[in-house]
This record gives sequence, C-alpha cells and structure tokens, in this order.
Amino acid sequence: MMHYLNNFPGSKYGADKTGVANKMGENNATLALLNGKDDGKNPVGNQVNGQPLYQNEIQTEGGDWYMKQNYDHRDAAYEEILHFVHDNGIGVDGANTLPGALPAYQAEIRKAQKNGLAKNLWGRGEENKAWVQELAKENSLTQEYLASVIDSYYGLWGAWNGGENGMWGIYKSKTRKNIQKDDEVGYDLVGKFFHPYITYNARIEPNFSGTFSLKFDTSKPYTNHSQYLKDVTLLGKNDNNIIVNNLDNTITGNSGTNTVIFSGKSSEYKINNENGKTIVEDTVKNRDEKNSLINIEKLKFKDKEMEVKK
Repeated sequence: MMHYLNNFPGSKYGADKTGVANKMGENNATLALLNGKDDGKNPVGNQVNGQPLYQNEIQTEGGDWYMKQNYDHRDAAYEEILHFVHDNGIGVDGANTLPGALPAYQAEIRKAQKNGLAKNLWGRGEENKAWVQELAKENSLTQEYLASVIDSYYGLWGAWNGGENGMWGIYKSKTRKNIQKDDEVGYDLVGKFFHPYITYNARIEPNFSGTFSLKFDTSKPYTNHSQYLKDVTLLGKNDNNIIVNNLDNTITGNSGTNTVIFSGKSSEYKINNENGKTIVEDTVKNRDEKNSLINIEKLKFKDKEMEVKK
C-alpha cells in the first residue's frame, strides 16, 4: 500500500497523495488479509465487508513462489491492494461507489478503460465476455482494467508462459514496453499517478541463499518483476549477492557476508564512504547509477572483487 500512496513528485495527480490516503480513512477502508486461497469456501472471507487478500496469492521477494514465478500462486497483492486504493481513495464514478479524492483522474481512467475495451486491448476473448458484462453491471470495469495495466507495468506477467498477453490473456500487453506500444492511453494514464519503480524497501526472505538480481535477465524469469525494485534489504544470515540495476539502489546487508555485483570494471566507479554508507557511483551513464550500500562486505566488478572499507 505504501508503494501506491507514496508521493510521486512532478506527476499530475500523485504529487501529493495525502488526500487519497485521508479519503480511505474517511471511507473506513478495510483490507482483510485471509488464510488460504480465494476459492469461495473461506468462511471468514464470505463475511468480510472490505477488500480481501489471501495468503496463497501473496509472493515475497526471495521466496520460492517469487523466484519461480509460480502462477498457481501468482502475486495478486498488486491487484487487490490497487482495488483497495482505487475504490476507497481515488474513487470510482457511477453507481455503487464511495466518494473519492480524485474524480478528474477517475475520469481519465474511465476514458482509458473505454478505449481499451473498444479496441480489444482489454477484456479480450470470447470466454471473458460474460465476465465483462458482469463487471459492467456492478460498475467494476475501470478497477479491473487499471489492475491489468498496473500488473503488466510492474512486470508481473512477463514470466507467464500461458500466452503472449497479460492478466491471463485478458489484457493485450504483457510487459511495460508492450503497454507503451499497444495501449498508449493506458501507459500515459499510469505515469500521472504511479511511480515508474517500486517504492517500498523489499525485504528479501531470510531463507534466501544465492544471488538476487535487480537487473533484467531473460534467464531469470523473476527479474521481469525485480527489475523495478529500487531498495532492498537482505534478512537472515546467509551469504548473499545482489546484482544492481539503474535505479540508484539502496542495498542493506544481513548478518552474513554480502556482495554487491556491478556491470563494469572497478576503474569506472567512484567509491566513497558517507555517513556510515558506502557510495558506489557508476561513471558510465544509464548503467548502474549511484548506489548506497549499508552493511555490505564485498564489491564485485568485471575485473576484480574487493573488500568494503569500513
């Protein structure tokens, strides 16, 4: 939720999201974290008057479901928490809705949803027609459209091998690049409120052991998603490695021996210590950028590995 509600300076609607957060409070917004799965059989789930999110549809960075991109346990947290913020904070126009803080933005979401449906960018497939009609009756079209766009925007469908599209085939665009090409209206819509990267500090599972990459790598399906992470914290005590991306990463180590891996030779980086942090800045533009490292023991470059000077 913090990811969606963190201010996005310079954006049309997201520069100050205080109003959205406050409206959620005024609307008594409730997010219910439930055990099990969304199979219609959860006795508590049927009693919840709010937005449900189930245990078996939450992935955590470094966890088995995340690393393998297991779509039997696909990460629905982005979708469900977005619904939570959209319904209760941004606001939805029409029937069966609560007052929202951003009616002008909702008008743009509605326009993008209508464009997507008219051009068969979203709501695709004969098997989904009845579902779309049901959404129209309950006034949920914009919520489901926006969720499909956001999922693909943050890389949640890039590893899916069930087709060439996103959101189980319902949305044409599978990746952010696809959205920019296929659904320009939707792409522009996202940038008016949502950050281009994931704003929360991702806490890597304490049992994780190995190398976690923040850089997209076709041989590592999870990097479709992790490429948008900016800040990460290693938990536990395993000796782990982190490969940086180009988002000015802040990386915090655990109690083990941690190594941060860079793309270039050591001579291409400036290394300094500032206020207890090791700052490693790439002199080659648009590559590894500026990284703040906390509790990291080693740096690995193309030509050598070195100990961090404390």
